[in-house]
Amino acid sequence: MTTGLWWLAVSWLAYFFIHSFLASLSVKYRVARNWPGLMPWYRLFFNLVATVLLVVPLWLTWRLGGETVFAWKGIWWWLGNGLALAAVAGFLYSLRHYDGAEFLGLRQLREQEQRVEDQERFRVSPLHRHVRHPWYFLGIILIWTRDMTAPMLLSSVMMTLYFIIGSLLEERKLLAYHGNVYAEYKSRVPGLFPLPWKNLNRHQARQLETRGNEKNDEARADRMRPGKP
Repeated sequence: MTTGLWWLAVSWLAYFFIHSFLASLSVKYRVARNWPGLMPWYRLFFNLVATVLLVVPLWLTWRLGGETVFAWKGIWWWLGNGLALAAVAGFLYSLRHYDGAEFLGLRQLREQEQRVEDQERFRVSPLHRHVRHPWYFLGIILIWTRDMTAPMLLSSVMMTLYFIIGSLLEERKLLAYHGNVYAEYKSRVPGLFPLPWKNLNRHQARQLETRGNEKNDEARADRMRPGKP
């Protein structure tokens, strides 16, 4: 592996470490406990750091360039780009089912929210009925339908591995937030790749949503009772 590729791998590892560190519940709870006034800014800060740091490995991937080691050609070019367009369409479609202000951190800042837990309610969107992490799934499609240079291939492998590891870390938080309801959802829907025989219909998804949000509402009400921290 050339020096440039080593630096590219190091930049991805550094990004993954910092991203996972800042996203961890232990760090969030420490900030909430010691500097509660910073919590309304935390999500916005996290997104800013994640975006800025991502520039480094992406720039290196582009800068190193090199010869193409794999290219989609002929009918496969149409297949690859068709899948990529479908993935982009899936991203755009999924946005209507996310709380954008919550995701960006604007709602936390507007409402001066100091709690660690995500405030978005438990939802099973149409895509989430078939795969637990639709954005990771769509991202993997986008990555692997591109022509590959050596740096692009290395970046694709690194990002795919992090999608797998990141999904496991994210689910630890979701289990902490939503408990048994998320555990049941996890047992019934695949993680990164849809399986035709393993999904939820619309009615089953609504049932899980109702149970999950009833549990969350009870937990919030309990925290608001006198004497609760």
